[in-house]
Amino acid sequence: MTDGVTAELLSKVSDISAKQWDALNPQGNPFVSHGFLSALEQSGSVGAGTGWSPSPVIIRDAEGVPAAALPAYLKTHSQGEYVFDHHWADAFHRAGGQYYPKLQIAAPFSPVPGPRLLLRDEAMALPILRAAEAVVDQNGLSSAHATFVEQAELALFREAGWLTRVGTQFHWQNRDYADFESFLGALSSRKRKAIRKERAGAQAAVRIQQIAGADITPEHWDAFWIFYQDTGARKWGTPYLTRAFFDIIGDSMRD
Repeated sequence: MTDGVTAELLSKVSDISAKQWDALNPQGNPFVSHGFLSALEQSGSVGAGTGWSPSPVIIRDAEGVPAAALPAYLKTHSQGEYVFDHHWADAFHRAGGQYYPKLQIAAPFSPVPGPRLLLRDEAMALPILRAAEAVVDQNGLSSAHATFVEQAELALFREAGWLTRVGTQFHWQNRDYADFESFLGALSSRKRKAIRKERAGAQAAVRIQQIAGADITPEHWDAFWIFYQDTGARKWGTPYLTRAFFDIIGDSMRD
């Protein structure tokens, strides 16, 4: 890099201080926060044996202070991304290439659009993306990918010459509904009746309680873990987050 700026490939997010990493995430997006990403590492949800090897890319200024970062991983499969490229991998292999490992810029296991370029200022977008490209070239990787990039950052990737692939997600939008009844009022009579009937049946045998922060105990996480495992089994998948992950974020990210 030039002008006293240097690029560096780290072995994990926790190699950098939380203060320095989160200074590049002023929006406070939880899925790219130091707390979330380091909890994945500490809990074994990413790392050895998972196919997700933490490989964050950072750029330091002349004083050695991080000016940009990418939450990035060397991937030996395409699981846990919620954007599947198995056909690309198959085509690459049929053409005689080796698709894996690839460099994946992502918030692991979280199909939620958000920032993927953690920047002190927008001028650092091109240098950090060029650093990612250098990681690919220097390590003989097939490609680099960034998934669930928030809309505001897409232009920065395009300006750097990255290709855009477009997918579809279905999002529920809160159109200023004051309460649930306001939401129902926007629906047809038939749909309102069906939803009320389903809710009544679901609530008849349960007690709903909202808890947050320090009120969430290990026993609550044990129950949540059972639900999480069940959801994965119903979707013919394997849950990626370990039980320890929930204890860690319950302590470090309880706010």
